Amino acid sequence: MSAPTPTLVHYHRKARELEIGYADGSRHRLSVEYLRVFSPSAEVRGHGGDTATLQVGKKDVGLADITQAGRYALKLHFDDGHDSGLYSWDYLDWLIREREANWTDYLQRLDEAGASREPLGIEIRQL
Repeated sequence: MSAPTPTLVHYHRKARELEIGYADGSRHRLSVEYLRVFSPSAEVRGHGGDTATLQVGKKDVGLADITQAGRYALKLHFDDGHDSGLYSWDYLDWLIREREANWTDYLQRLDEAGASREPLGIEIRQL
């Protein structure tokens, strides 16, 4: 698979959404929560099989930084400290195309686990 290279990457801080635009004029906005719970990192996805870790309490997560990794991916630095995993153009394309199915599946897995999108405790941030 060879996804197009984005021509625009913009973080909408208040909405907590990452906007990705392409040369054909299409633009897509993905919530940071969605990007965080579907992180391509081994910490989240596991090392194959059924080793993925269900991400809970990520409703209010934001981005601290975005960096480009070569000509093929973005590295997202989340404000909860998570910053491993590279979002390749192919992976971002898949997240865009499968957003509805992925999100429905995630909400179902949360429900089955009796877990929540809500943060688990008091949020403490360094000023």
